Amino acid sequence: MHTDVLIVGAGPTGLALGIDLARRGVDALVVEKAEELFPGSRGKGIQPRTMEVFDDLGVLDAIHAAGGSYPVGMVWQDGKRVGEHQMFEPAEATEDSPYNAPWMVPQWRTQQILAARLTELGGEVAFGRELTGLAQDEEGVTARFTDGEDVRARYLVAADGGRSAVRRALGIGMTGETVDPQPMLVADVRLTGLDRDYWHVFPPSGEGDGFLAICPLAGTEDFQVAARFPADTAVDVSPDGVRKAVAAGSHLDPSDVTEVRWTSDFRPRMALADRFRSGRVLLAGDAAHVHSPAGGQGLNTSVQDAYNLGWKLGAVLRGDASATLLDTYEEERRPIAADMLGLSASVHRGETRRGDATRQLGLGYRDSSLTQETRATATGVRAGDRAPDGLLGGTRLFDAFRGPHWTLMAVASEAPEVPGAVKVVQGDEQASYGMGLFLIRPDGYVGWAGETADGLGEYMARLGL
Repeated sequence: MHTDVLIVGAGPTGLALGIDLARRGVDALVVEKAEELFPGSRGKGIQPRTMEVFDDLGVLDAIHAAGGSYPVGMVWQDGKRVGEHQMFEPAEATEDSPYNAPWMVPQWRTQQILAARLTELGGEVAFGRELTGLAQDEEGVTARFTDGEDVRARYLVAADGGRSAVRRALGIGMTGETVDPQPMLVADVRLTGLDRDYWHVFPPSGEGDGFLAICPLAGTEDFQVAARFPADTAVDVSPDGVRKAVAAGSHLDPSDVTEVRWTSDFRPRMALADRFRSGRVLLAGDAAHVHSPAGGQGLNTSVQDAYNLGWKLGAVLRGDASATLLDTYEEERRPIAADMLGLSASVHRGETRRGDATRQLGLGYRDSSLTQETRATATGVRAGDRAPDGLLGGTRLFDAFRGPHWTLMAVASEAPEVPGAVKVVQGDEQASYGMGLFLIRPDGYVGWAGETADGLGEYMARLGL
């Protein structure tokens, strides 16, 4: 079997990349070793920057409908409510940042929505395909599986998680550390005895004891249980083990947990792949970086890996850009992943609150080789920054950006003639950007900015426009 891109792993990373490639007309196949999509709630927080990505990918309405806002924390002690706890620093929605707070959607539901969008665009997921090995040459990659025929692809993307079989087959190491020696249990349950208006927090009763949090999962009847145990505890992930953990950490009885739907145990750790690329194979998501769940950075960083990589693969496969464009994927994403790993660990340790940094709106690529700022004096947004929303000449910018194209913004400037691959939007003023010309990348970052069009043509030629 032949395809342009083989994506190994049908988690949020692989599905988001599949969507981005499908809308570009790229022949891509997503394979998943399991027989179905991941069933748990694990990565439940969708950060504002990822909401913007989902807006572009055409799934935001479904994500909004499936989830809800995060509840306030309620702290319990000895079976009594002792006070509320703000889980996130508040932020107001603005014209340039319309999504101001994390949105809760259980990971299983997010993946269902992404898979449905992929199918709508003509893509598919092949389940029960476990990778056993791969070989690559100058023309492509051959992937072998336990069941079914080999797949030959021009490029392969490893989106198969922290225990990535692809990464191991390539011999790429990961450098990291344990964030917390205390093991954790995460479970999706149905229970009685707690309301759904709060994220219920049960602090440890003594030094070295565990910690329990029970969060109602928006859009469902379920609660997510997160329990931390003393170091060296053997975590029991059976239904009885979950019930015992809930009863030990709270005033609830084991029988109050009426159903256990999914369980997992882990030790919070952080790790970064030594490389994000080996020839025609690229690593994305947890295959490239493993996060503590604190702060909700893992799924979001992973989706944005896919968003960065999709347009670059599309340009190279169309022949518009040199294959060296793919080198900028690691150049841009590995430093971001390293920063987000540090942030996740800091939030886990209680050193940083969930606020501006965790929303990921301030991330950018000012130091990238793809970034060119030609203005002598830049006010507002600079090349390399996220391109904010807003209005320009009566057009909402996110509406103009939506789609797999580049966008040229002309603010109080004359727009030059540009090819059909670039959409033009212009107006007399835009508060966030200042004056000038701004070429917006397909992934919503300013690639080039200038007072005039001098140098724009050369930049576009380099990117295959």
